[in-house]
Amino acid sequence: MHDSKPVPETAETPEAPWPPRIGVDGRKFPGAVRGGCHDTLDRARDTGFEGVFFRTLLDMSPALDAGELREIREHADDLGMYLEAGLGKVNPFATPETPELRAAGDGDILLGFRRMIEAGARIGCAELWAATTGYQAGYAGRFVWDRFRTDVTWTEQLAATARFLGRLRPIALDLGVHVNLETHEEITSFELVELVEAAGPDVYGIVFDTANPLQRLEHPHATADRVAAYVRQTQLKDCSLSPVEDGLRFDLTPCGDGLVDFEHVLATLARTAPAVNLTIENQESRDDFPGPAPVTVLPIRDAEFAGSHSDLTISEFAAFTGLVYDHASRRPRAASPPARFGHAEAMAAVRRSLDHVTQVRDRVAAATRPSAVPA
Repeated sequence: MHDSKPVPETAETPEAPWPPRIGVDGRKFPGAVRGGCHDTLDRARDTGFEGVFFRTLLDMSPALDAGELREIREHADDLGMYLEAGLGKVNPFATPETPELRAAGDGDILLGFRRMIEAGARIGCAELWAATTGYQAGYAGRFVWDRFRTDVTWTEQLAATARFLGRLRPIALDLGVHVNLETHEEITSFELVELVEAAGPDVYGIVFDTANPLQRLEHPHATADRVAAYVRQTQLKDCSLSPVEDGLRFDLTPCGDGLVDFEHVLATLARTAPAVNLTIENQESRDDFPGPAPVTVLPIRDAEFAGSHSDLTISEFAAFTGLVYDHASRRPRAASPPARFGHAEAMAAVRRSLDHVTQVRDRVAAATRPSAVPA
């Protein structure tokens, strides 16, 4: 553990007035997997959201059909909603688990990415999500995160990812888009910033998922400060960490009920990324994703788990620990999952998140002097 490097104070994002619009995840919004994109846009608008972030362009149109994508774009425009989308995993060791990326390029993954980027550019989606690996639900301990794979080291995975980003760079640059890497469960924000800086912030940015970095033992304030200069998309979610026998149990909560300080997050983004949309990533309904919800436990007594966070400072880890145990002391019993987290429960949770983020956004907007936001 050592001291972190300073990051630039401002992001190279397009100018836009504060406050930003608030939207929702187009894959996990309750009923989205059953209703399709047009239905999701309609119901999200009716719920009070101002935009939808479809995780990938292939979610919108598996064949990347230009007409189908244009109709979705026009529908969002007619509703006055923002539309965001993404690509897929950019870690070559993870792409075999997403065969649709290879299929999009008729066997050529790089061509598949080009076709997706071209499709996004045609409908004005110039900020495109990507991530490094997937979450390996069903495994125990550290093996839910691909940074602990035993067939290839995490260092080798990061190096392969950096090489692929280098190959993707001229495509994105030529088409005028940004590829934005998520603060996903398996990667630290230190590593993510290093990838973006090395690959070039003129082409690459960050999708700030506000809860995931706690799985990497990071304090939410420190993560926000670290990534703020590069944030171009968001996935706002909250979580609790409860002490259990094997470590710390990670559970998603509605925004405002967990460990993430959204006042700090939004005040930071108001200064550094005023153009960014605020997208809520809600906990998915088991009606949409059948089966038991995955249970994640951070095995903090596992030396290999703890030792993999070499960038983390002692002071930040101490602050993280204090935050976790202070929160736990105010909630003496670990929150039990509801007997059933179906459509109704998921809708209630996403509405609670929307209410909280809206209230925080409005308070930050009221407290933000015009001169404090980059002109």
